[in-house]
Amino acid sequence: MTSTRNLPPEPQASQLPEHSSGFVRVRGAREHNLRNVDVDIPRDALVVFSGVSGSGKSSLAFSTLYAEAQRRYFESVAPYARRLIDQVGVPDVDRIDGLPPAVALQQQRGSPSTRSSVGSVTTLSSLVRMLYSRAGSYPPGQSMLYAEDFSPNTPQGACPQCHGLGRVYEVDEASMVPDPSLTIRQRAVASWPLAWQGQNLRDILVTLGYDVDIPWRELPREQRDWILFTEDTPTVPVYAGLTPEQTRQALARQQEPSYMGTFSGARRYVLHTFAHTQSALMKKRVGQFMRGSPCPLCEGKRLKREALAVTFAGMDIGELARMPLLQLAEVLKPVAADAGAPRGVMPLSPEKRLAAQRIAQDLLERVGSLIDLGLGYLALERSTPTLSPGELQRLRLATQLGSQLFGVIYVLDEPSAGLHPADAEALFEALQRLKAAGNSLFVVEHDLQIMRRADWLVEVGPAAGERGGQVLYSGPPAGLAVIEVSQTRRYLFAEQPAPRRPVREPQGWLRLEGITRNNLQALDVEFPLGCFIAVTGISGSGKSSLVSQALLELVGAHLGREPDGEEAPELDLQDDAPIGSAGRIASGMERIKRLVQVDQKPIGRTPRSNLATYTGLFDQVRKLFAATPEARARGYDAGQFSFNVAKGRCPACEGEGFVSVELLFMPSVFAPCPTCQGARYHPQTLEVTWQGLNIAQVLQLNVEQALPVFAEQPGIRRALQVLHDIGLDYLRLGQPATELSGGEAQRIKLATELQRNARGATLYVLDEPTTGLHPRDVDRLLEQLDKLVTAGHSLVVVEHEMRVVAQADWVIDIGPGAGEQGGRLVASGTPEQVARHRGSRTAPFLAAALGQN
Repeated sequence: MTSTRNLPPEPQASQLPEHSSGFVRVRGAREHNLRNVDVDIPRDALVVFSGVSGSGKSSLAFSTLYAEAQRRYFESVAPYARRLIDQVGVPDVDRIDGLPPAVALQQQRGSPSTRSSVGSVTTLSSLVRMLYSRAGSYPPGQSMLYAEDFSPNTPQGACPQCHGLGRVYEVDEASMVPDPSLTIRQRAVASWPLAWQGQNLRDILVTLGYDVDIPWRELPREQRDWILFTEDTPTVPVYAGLTPEQTRQALARQQEPSYMGTFSGARRYVLHTFAHTQSALMKKRVGQFMRGSPCPLCEGKRLKREALAVTFAGMDIGELARMPLLQLAEVLKPVAADAGAPRGVMPLSPEKRLAAQRIAQDLLERVGSLIDLGLGYLALERSTPTLSPGELQRLRLATQLGSQLFGVIYVLDEPSAGLHPADAEALFEALQRLKAAGNSLFVVEHDLQIMRRADWLVEVGPAAGERGGQVLYSGPPAGLAVIEVSQTRRYLFAEQPAPRRPVREPQGWLRLEGITRNNLQALDVEFPLGCFIAVTGISGSGKSSLVSQALLELVGAHLGREPDGEEAPELDLQDDAPIGSAGRIASGMERIKRLVQVDQKPIGRTPRSNLATYTGLFDQVRKLFAATPEARARGYDAGQFSFNVAKGRCPACEGEGFVSVELLFMPSVFAPCPTCQGARYHPQTLEVTWQGLNIAQVLQLNVEQALPVFAEQPGIRRALQVLHDIGLDYLRLGQPATELSGGEAQRIKLATELQRNARGATLYVLDEPTTGLHPRDVDRLLEQLDKLVTAGHSLVVVEHEMRVVAQADWVIDIGPGAGEQGGRLVASGTPEQVARHRGSRTAPFLAAALGQN
């Protein structure tokens, strides 16, 4: 079979951007959906890879170019690395010439541990600790401390009471027994497990002679304390189903028990379950009985008292770490300029003054890079799990600006994600600084302004999945204008904005008053119901505090439940206690019957979770297989075709299709199972076919391929059609959750919601749904969102994409700045009204999107 060759005109040396040193030449790239691609890409240039979502941009930039650079690095390090190459895989490409070393800055969520912070990701914390060690003001008589003594993550620095967590956790009687008027039989001990395991513990107490039928408060204190707090685990005979009196008689007769049961104190059960369960739901359940509070010894600052006794500029290191970077820069400026000690602070000795000046200069330069990238509202102690993928990537970008690497390729994944247009100029300047330092920038991007200002554009397409994977154009951006098959072309060179549909009339108003959360202070705001509402503002202005926190919490509390679509959160003993939102709903709740949150959290954290299982269509597919004559003859039920059930799955990988490969000094990766080759099932299960396909082959179909296969199955077809309509037709049904971007996960959740029959007037809340979307896919998403509002529901979207904001019925602009300079209602009204507001940083960009130049 002859493979398709993609041979764009070979660029000439005269086409090279200024300062470029030549081309990276790719020949025969076939990774994922790439169709034997040949392409030449200039070095020492800002190169943007464009194309619709799923077209193959990332396959070319990350899975081919970066992966090959990584492979070559491994090969050069040590013989041991050859084993890593076999495990990680080699990109499917014939040849790549002229490829320098590469550094990847990808979209990924923060570390699961709150011990990872803005300070640790950027290495700023190391400099701050050095500043306190070498230039801090010590109490009289205290010896000098090393930098490690100022780290809560080291034994010598951590607070001895909270072990560097900043919080202490109590499991007390009030949390475990919320209603002491209940008896033990009536489940007074709420922290004990439900169903059989809880009954088992109650039966054990009967055997031990405790009265389980009087109110908890009437039990002697000694008995209550033993039941809740004992570390003893006695094993005793249990007589299931007998009354206490019958149990006493059975014990006296030494009757054969139903079984031997082992007791566990209520606190011991909570702590053990929290530490060892793999179930997020179970962890969430027992976590509600654990009460966290700031550590009384370190006041939540996580450090030992000796470290907190050292000050700089009148503050201990914990106080400095809580300051927004903008404020930190103001503290450092006089020190870096050697203007002496801040007012009211003891002057430093000459040696400390010199050390402080040099460290402060280095700190100020790095902090300045973060502020330039629009991150001045963050504090050093801000934990990475609370950061968006875009924020985290920009932190890494700022760190690279100070690394002084030369001659490498930086491969970036949508650095503009989550960035307000007002901050995009600083991002572009940061990219230009990396380029000016002698590096190449290969950027996967959908932002039209970055495309227009790039040195070179590589357009991949024309469509997604199997209909993509070709390089349609490689050259200066202006040349894309003549490439008719390009779906980027009409947006990049559009002269007129999309026509506006009529603005909807509100069906009522949801009024929030006195909202106080993070940087929001006593904010009053109104949301028109039955409308499409866009909430705007620069990064860190308070949009998410208003929508994703306060609005969700207040409406959810009023409805008496958490939002539909909300995942059970990953809890950790290091997590901060939930911060409530002050404020109230003044009116409007009578028009809201249901709340749905559609966020960008993963739909699963292992390959076991995938598109088919999350949307529910896999249940219907398995029933089809179980109903085939072959399956009935073998006695197979639907469970036989589940990779989560032992009887039908591959025993080697337990149905995951992948095995986890430990890479020692690198993060683990998933590799295809060597037994089933990724099929997930054992051979007998795969012998059963439906429409000529076995169950593993069905999971390999993408949405577009599956539509005709299941055309006569209404339930499955409806789910597939919505996925197609929302622009996800390139995803495979069995695509592991670990391979999905945050934007793709969010659209899968939205598609799952769209295929349901909406029950009552619903408030939908989405946070930046256009992340990772090409402008063409944004249009498709808007069509689906519009259907929700047309059906009578209300839609609130936090958004930076001005093309989306321009199509809203109502805009709420928060700001005007970030952090302490934000948190206020700048403007609200129709897009046209907000675009004319002089105090809004969003206004000029919205005006341009509306064509109001």
